[in-house]
Amino acid sequence: MKKYDAVIIGFGKGGKTLASYLGDKGLNVALIEKSNTMYGGTCINIGCIPSKILVENKNHDYSEVIEKKNNIISNLRQKNFDKLNNNPNVTIYNGVGSFVSNHEIKITYSEKEETIYGDKIFINTGSESIIPDIPGINKVKNIYTSTTLMNLKVLPKRLVIVGAGYIGMEFASIYNNFGAKVTLLESKEDIILRDEPEVREEVKNIFQERNIKIRSEIKVIKFDQNKDEVHIHCLNKEGEIEILKSDAVLLATGRKPNLKSLNLENAGIDFDEKGVIVDKYLKTNIDNIYALGDVTGGLQFTYLSLDDFRIVKSQLEEEGNRSRDNRGAVAYSVFISPTMSKVGMTEKEALENGYEVKTKIIKASTIPRAIILEEERGILKVIIDSKTDLILGATLLCAESSEIINFITSAINEKKSYHYLRDFIYTHPTMIESFNDLFSL
Repeated sequence: MKKYDAVIIGFGKGGKTLASYLGDKGLNVALIEKSNTMYGGTCINIGCIPSKILVENKNHDYSEVIEKKNNIISNLRQKNFDKLNNNPNVTIYNGVGSFVSNHEIKITYSEKEETIYGDKIFINTGSESIIPDIPGINKVKNIYTSTTLMNLKVLPKRLVIVGAGYIGMEFASIYNNFGAKVTLLESKEDIILRDEPEVREEVKNIFQERNIKIRSEIKVIKFDQNKDEVHIHCLNKEGEIEILKSDAVLLATGRKPNLKSLNLENAGIDFDEKGVIVDKYLKTNIDNIYALGDVTGGLQFTYLSLDDFRIVKSQLEEEGNRSRDNRGAVAYSVFISPTMSKVGMTEKEALENGYEVKTKIIKASTIPRAIILEEERGILKVIIDSKTDLILGATLLCAESSEIINFITSAINEKKSYHYLRDFIYTHPTMIESFNDLFSL
C-alpha cells in the first residue's frame, strides 16, 4: 500500500492550492479527482469562469461564444493539471475516492481499484446540482442543469428556468442577452426575498424591461415532451393547472454538498444533509481529517474555498490564528445586467439585530461613469449604525459593482467609519466615486 503524508479528495480551489503548498514543502501528497474534466474544480470548469465568459460576450454570436468558452476552459484546466503534475511531490489519481478507514482511501477506476494510506486526509469534493423529484424529469431530454446548459452549441429560442434564486436570475440574464425568450418560475411569493426590497423591485423592473418573465407562486408538477418541445405542467397561484412550452428547461433549484461515494461512515466522520460537519478550523470529528470548500455547506464561493485553505494551512503550521469565525464580512455578486453585489446586513436584518440605523439610496443613473458605460439602470443602498457610524451593509445594483463592493467590505472589516468612504478622493470618472454621494448621510 502506498503511503502519503496527505491525501486530498477533490481537485477544487482549496484542494489544489493545499496540494501545491504541501508539495512545495516537501511532503508526499496524493490528489484524487474522479473526472479529468474537473481539474481546477467547479469554478473553472462548470461555474463562475464559463458563465462569466458568457456574461462578458453577450454581443457576440452564441455558438461562437460557446466555442470560445470551451477553448478558454480547456486551457485553464490543462494549466491546473500541469502545475500539480509537474510537482515531484504530488501524485494525481484519476478515480473515485472513498473511505475504508480514517487513514485508508480506496480509489476506484473503470476496471480496477487500489487503496492508499494518508497520514492526514482532506475532503474537497465540492457540490452538485439538486435535481428535484418531479415526474418526467428523467425522461425529457431537453432538461438541463447550469453545467449542461452551457454545453449547448445552439441557443434555445425559449428557455424556462425552474427556480428564481441567484443562479436562475444569472442564467435568465445571460440567455436573454443572447436573444432567448426567458421565463423564470418561482414557487415562493416573490424573488430574492432576503434582499433589500428596493433592490428587489428594481431587479423586477429591469427584468420586465428586458422581457424576462417572472412567474411567482407557481409550482412545477410534471414534465413531458412533444417532439423537441418540453411541456412544463404547473400549478399556478390561482390553483389552476397550466402548461408552458419551451425548447429547453434549466433546473436552478440549488446545489448540495457532494458526499456520494465518499463512504464517510467507514471513517466515523460526522455529516448531515448540509455537508461534512467541521469546527471553525475545518477539522472534522476525526482528528486527522479536514474538509474544505462547498462540501462543508454554507456559502458556495471559490474565494471562500481559498480562505478555507488559509485556515487549514494555519492549523498545519500550528499557528491556529485563522478560523471561519474571524474571516470577517464576505461580499458576493450576482452577474445579472447590471451586476448585483452585496455585503453585510440588509436594513431589515440590522433592525432585527437591535441596531438603530440610517440608510441612503442613490440611483445609478446619477453616476457619470454609468452614463458613459450606457448602463444607467440600478440603485445603490447602504446601511449605517447610527450610534457608531460603522457600515453594517450595502447592496449595489449597478455596473462594475462586483469590483467596488470590495472597498466597502474592506471598510467594514477594518471597522472604519462611513466618513472614510464619503471623504475619500476617487479617480474620475469611475463607478466608485459614487461613494462620495452614497455615504453622504
